[in-house]
Amino acid sequence: MIKVSLAPSARLMRRISVGAALSAGIMMLAQTPAEAAKTTLSLGMSVEPAGLDPTIAAPVAIGQVTWQNIFEGLVSIDETGKVQPQLAKSWEISPDGLTYTFKLQTGVKFHDGEAFDSSAAKFALDRARGKDSVNPQKRFFASIASIDAPNAETLVLHLSNPTGSLIYWLGWPASVMVGPKSADNDKTTPVGTGPFKFSTWAKGDHVELVKNADYWNRDGAAKLDKVTFRFINDPQAQAAALKSGDLDAFPEFAAPELMSSFDGDARLATKVGNTELKVVAGMNNARKPFDDKRVRQALMMAIDRQTVIDGAWSGLGTTIGSHYTPNDPGYQDMTGVLPYNVEKAKALLAEAGYPSGFTFTIKSPQMAYAPRSAQVMQAMLAEIGVTMNIEPTEFPAKWVKDVMTGRDYDMTIVAHAEPMDIDIYSRDPYYFNYKNPAFNELMKKVQETTDPAEQAKIYGEAQKILAEDVPALYLFVMPKLGVWDKKLRGLWENEPIPSNVLRNVSWEE
Repeated sequence: MIKVSLAPSARLMRRISVGAALSAGIMMLAQTPAEAAKTTLSLGMSVEPAGLDPTIAAPVAIGQVTWQNIFEGLVSIDETGKVQPQLAKSWEISPDGLTYTFKLQTGVKFHDGEAFDSSAAKFALDRARGKDSVNPQKRFFASIASIDAPNAETLVLHLSNPTGSLIYWLGWPASVMVGPKSADNDKTTPVGTGPFKFSTWAKGDHVELVKNADYWNRDGAAKLDKVTFRFINDPQAQAAALKSGDLDAFPEFAAPELMSSFDGDARLATKVGNTELKVVAGMNNARKPFDDKRVRQALMMAIDRQTVIDGAWSGLGTTIGSHYTPNDPGYQDMTGVLPYNVEKAKALLAEAGYPSGFTFTIKSPQMAYAPRSAQVMQAMLAEIGVTMNIEPTEFPAKWVKDVMTGRDYDMTIVAHAEPMDIDIYSRDPYYFNYKNPAFNELMKKVQETTDPAEQAKIYGEAQKILAEDVPALYLFVMPKLGVWDKKLRGLWENEPIPSNVLRNVSWEE
């Protein structure tokens, strides 16, 4: 009889099992990253939008939440300011500039399942250009005489006159494609074709977007699963939320004086990019003494633009001499046309009949840059005998009522956010009350060509007229001040159009 002992074998098996388990655990630890990449983002904004449909209201905060996230256009504008195909994959313009034929993407659906095709595109553009349209950029579509949709993939625009900026304008938030069935509710529950879908809006606190799992462009699908836009208007609170980690990013940080407080922060990075925000002090050109070009020129020569930037925006900004930024095609530096010169300013005032100066009031919106700029200007104008009283003005309601609509003001100060909006000086009516047939002719001429080189040349001539005529005091371009986690990738550092484009944003693993 053979005696078999089981104990040693059982002990051995237990040792083997424990050893195998430990080895497997070690291998699993080695293969698992210390921290998986995040798929959520908490992003701060200073201003909460009043609605979420950029095709019915002008405030830039609407587009900063929805443009290129929820809503898309026939074309888009990239970070360099160039037009790129989007829901239209290509287009042709007839030799006379009066017919635009778009070939549309196929298989595109709105977030509610409704198909996007040429009939939906026709609906969106007819809504934007119609008699009852409240589109904030309705003028973009004024030259569209009729629209055809001969098949699902083809959209044809027939124009009444050439409009060289049309393709660029079609990339704006105001030109996004909206669905025939959902458009009426887009203000509160927006439905688009973009890489993110609207989830919730807690008024006064945040808007939440989630990834669109059925996004038509697989190569451009969102990398984030959820984005929360949090609205915090106090700069100190913005900084505190960033430093505590409650916010991952604040792409448009509102306090330049606090930027240095992030120096040396192990987690956060600061970015200084460019924008289209042109800070100008507009004058009522129909009211004395601003109806005299010599007076306007004298005021411009009394202002040291760099000192305004230093006092108003902690030295962060770019001086300008016309209503045009260095990012724009055909930009020319016009700051030397009427440079800072107190003695020449005094002489011009005397020539215009104001040897002892005069007194006027500037209506200053409550945004930080405006009163700060006004206070610096006030001290400078005093040096040429001009007294400027500062009247705080609530923005937007009272400012729009008094200045934009009523044109009841002497001078005001505001940052114009619209890209390439030099044509505002040819709009009638507009709050400057500026009338110059030669300038108007240039704005007409620039639309008669789609040749970028020719357009740039015309814009150069327009800048020269404004720099010499000075319908507004041209001060500076505000920078894009960003603060965000160093592991974040894909946020735009520059802002050719007010936005928070998130399709390419991701966390470094």
